[in-house]
Order: sequence, then C-alpha cells, then structure tokens
Amino acid sequence: MKPDQYDDFARTYDAENTSSLLNAYYERPAMLELAGDVRGLRVLDAGCGSGPLTAELLARGAEVTGIDGSPAMIELARERLGDGVPLHVGDLAAPLPFADDAFDVVTASLVLHYLEDWSAPLAELRRVLTPGGRLLVSVNHPFVRTVNFPEEDYFATRQYSEDLEFDGVPAVLTMWHRPLSAMTRSFVEAGFHVLAVDEPAPSPETPSELMPPRIASGERTAFVCFLFFTLEAA
Repeated sequence: MKPDQYDDFARTYDAENTSSLLNAYYERPAMLELAGDVRGLRVLDAGCGSGPLTAELLARGAEVTGIDGSPAMIELARERLGDGVPLHVGDLAAPLPFADDAFDVVTASLVLHYLEDWSAPLAELRRVLTPGGRLLVSVNHPFVRTVNFPEEDYFATRQYSEDLEFDGVPAVLTMWHRPLSAMTRSFVEAGFHVLAVDEPAPSPETPSELMPPRIASGERTAFVCFLFFTLEAA
C-alpha cells in the first residue's frame, strides 16, 4: 500500500481534531445528527482516522468497524478504542475486506475529497451496505474554492494542495475539488438515492472563544465549510 499523507502528522492532527471548531464542534456533531439513533446497527466508519467519530458511534450503541488508509491513524484509533473494535488498514479505492450487505450505515467523514475517482469507492460502499442502508458523507464544500479562488474553474475536477497547521505543526494536504453536480452524479451512478444535502451551523455547545465573531454576534447563523449528504442504498 502506498504511504498515506496523514502518516507524517497523525498525532498532531489527532490533537487538533479532538478539540477544534471545525472537527469537534462542527463536522462531527453534524455527522452524529445525521446518523440519528444507531443502537444495535452495524456501522462502518470509512476513513475513520484516529477514531473520534467511531468512539461516539460506539457510545451510542452501534456495532462499529473502522477502516483507514493510514497505519499511523489506525494505531491511534487502537489506543483510543482498545482491542475490541475491528480496525483495518485499507485503501477506499481498493476492494473492501467486507462481505456484501455487511453494514446498515456507512459514515465517510471528510475522506472522499482525497480521492480522484469516486466510482470504485462508492461502488464498494454500496456493495457492503444492506439495501436501504444509509451512506453519510461529509466533504469540503465546493463553493469555498470558488469564493477563495474565483479565477479557478469551479466545474473542473482538479487536484489542489493546502498549507495547514495541526496543533501548531505545519502540514500540507492534497485533495480533489469537484463541483456539486459531479458529486451527485457519482452518488446516483453508484446506486444511491440522495435523501438530503445539508449545510449545518456549528454545534450550540461550541465554546464562545471558538465561535467565529460574526456568528457569536448574531450577524450570521452559520458558515460555509463542509457539505453533508444523506444517501440511501437503492
């Protein structure tokens, strides 16, 4: 397996992910809200990373399996979750090591935007979902690139890199932009019904010191950052 870009900064990313506005108080609460009551359900956390979402789903009574392309992230997930949770190192662009109809819900939290081609990964996620099962997806909102880089072609699927900082440590992430139309077309072609598209506000439990000033003041209700999909396996 090719090295995963997260291997170089897994622990600092995990530290950031645990308490940051975008992860702990925006993306993760939104995914849990979409998941709803998962008691007794078989859930695959696809792109589980170091396991914070996996842990929340377990706490809500789900039977959770995790898979991620980064061996370093999976080791951190084992530290967080213990040995009782099935965790796999695996590439979402390759066949998944699970039987057909193995899961009732799949969560794909901030992972698909690292993949150039969605057709094979989505086909595999559809295969391992029971008919009528749900795929919950969060990705970078495609409109953010349009706002920040108006000279770029919004409708072109293209690779880009971002210089970021995790827990004070610089890092570079390489991702793929695709327009909303390309996303929804990929979902439908893979055999999913699009049930909902969401642009949530931050959790009401967000500490005031983390809240963006224009939201804290009441001037705005939310910000554009990630886009969320609720899909049903046809």
